[in-house]
Amino acid sequence: MSLLSIRVAVVASVALCVLQAHAQARIYRCGNEYTNDAAVAKAKGCSVMEGGNITIVEGTKPTPPRSTPAATARSGSASERVDTAAQRARDSDARAILEVELRKAEERLAEARKAYANGEPEKQGIESRNYQRYLDRVAELKAAVDRAESDVAGLRRELGRLQPAANAAGSAAQ
Repeated sequence: MSLLSIRVAVVASVALCVLQAHAQARIYRCGNEYTNDAAVAKAKGCSVMEGGNITIVEGTKPTPPRSTPAATARSGSASERVDTAAQRARDSDARAILEVELRKAEERLAEARKAYANGEPEKQGIESRNYQRYLDRVAELKAAVDRAESDVAGLRRELGRLQPAANAAGSAAQ
């Protein structure tokens, strides 16, 4: 090896040592914060971290929820009451919507029951040759009937919850 190549190797190794020493500066821990600034660490009374390397990724700060005028109007005090006429109008609107939805659900239930045909619907196309496909379709039809029955029962429950309030309001008015 030539003298020049030895000098280059020595200079390179010294440069690497200097870079490593610079990269391994002291890290101070101040509660949940970390710093490598000795002056700040001394002022806050931080302790030196010993051991391996530390990687800190600062997360995003949560933004406070925006308050809309409608939300602030709705979040008034609990003592504020809605006018009884306005509440009756809301109740009657809710009842009308539920009744319309109940009629639609009952129509869907009737269609589903008709298609299901008590578990024996007519075979379609390839189902006469592929019995499993027929069984799968029957299972889907049964599931559709069950869903429709559940929808109807749920809507009837909701209407039942509204009815006592309407009857109480009607009897109070008389």
